[in-house]
Amino acid sequence: MIKNILIISSNYTGHGHKSITESLSEKFDIVPDVKINVVDGFSLGGSSLLKVGKMYGPITRNSEHLWKIIWDITSVKVPFVNHLIEMKIRTKFLALLDEVKPDLILTVHPNFNGSILNILEKSDIHIPFVTLIADLISITPLWADSRADYIISPTEEAKDKCIEFGVPANKIKVLGFPVRERFYHQQSTAKDAEHYSPNKPLNCLIMSGGEGVGHMGKMAKTLIETFGFNITIVAGRNEKLQAHLKKTLVKKYGDKVKIYGFTKNIQDLIASSDIAFVRSSPNVMMEAVSCNTPIVITGALPGQEAENPRFAEKYHLAITCDSMNDLVPTINELLDNNVAMLKEIKKSQQAFVDPQIPENIVNFILNIPSESLQPAGVTHEVSLNNINYES
Repeated sequence: MIKNILIISSNYTGHGHKSITESLSEKFDIVPDVKINVVDGFSLGGSSLLKVGKMYGPITRNSEHLWKIIWDITSVKVPFVNHLIEMKIRTKFLALLDEVKPDLILTVHPNFNGSILNILEKSDIHIPFVTLIADLISITPLWADSRADYIISPTEEAKDKCIEFGVPANKIKVLGFPVRERFYHQQSTAKDAEHYSPNKPLNCLIMSGGEGVGHMGKMAKTLIETFGFNITIVAGRNEKLQAHLKKTLVKKYGDKVKIYGFTKNIQDLIASSDIAFVRSSPNVMMEAVSCNTPIVITGALPGQEAENPRFAEKYHLAITCDSMNDLVPTINELLDNNVAMLKEIKKSQQAFVDPQIPENIVNFILNIPSESLQPAGVTHEVSLNNINYES
């Protein structure tokens, strides 16, 4: 049985990798005798690599064009990227292995798949290795290293990409996108679509992930002046944006606007909203879906988020607003016919969401056979809530 797991995550490249790690940790923590060790992969490369990880926020906030260039280059230079990171993290990673002695390694960031597999291969170390993809559909080839024992995919679309990149289909398990438990619990308290009142202004949340980007001020102004909506804005870690919004919007609109920075009770803000205006960060989108709050997608980061709006519309989880010029027509479409589209989105979200996803992933991981832990051919089972996988 797998009892000691090393998770390689990231604390600074957005908040999604950390949130996914937390969603799994909640389930690992309730399994007797199972220990998890979570490490920021960038920290293994010392201060220089950690600085690279911390650059993600400023780059994606201030220069999407530069991020697109980085994405494109790293996507075609996979061996080079893997080798570079391998050289940076090798010493600390091997020391970490000696300290932790894991039964299994789980990565939730693409930069630490091929690089760590290189180290294990060259050091003749045999430890089960699993990748959990943290993107929905537009995945970098860095996620798809066929040397991994398994790749856990959130969607069939991401699985197809992995196969396109050369990963055997039998190594890919489609188990869904894990969301922290507190978001699933918000569905029962979210507003019922049947109780929308045409005479009462809707409560709307505007956010764009942990980094706080986008035309939040212009959007809030339009929504208040055109529709009379009550607006809550989450500016994330972008303190400059938060200060600017407080200075301009609150002064003008008073109680119609509330401004937050990075907040730990985001699930409450999402669930209490009638509409969430978000960029297509997979983590933010899936958290809103889990809260059963209709989504208006207001943008996508080039690269890993490029196809997310299409994915969300395919499953009727959201509607896309491509520009500020489209904002008023988009809202009118949602509100037409007694908010018929809002109601349809809520129903589709309810059908799509699965609170068992984190448990299913944990069960699968715990039941991956390890040659170092058991004789060949032995069958073992570990289960959360009677969900079993045999290996």
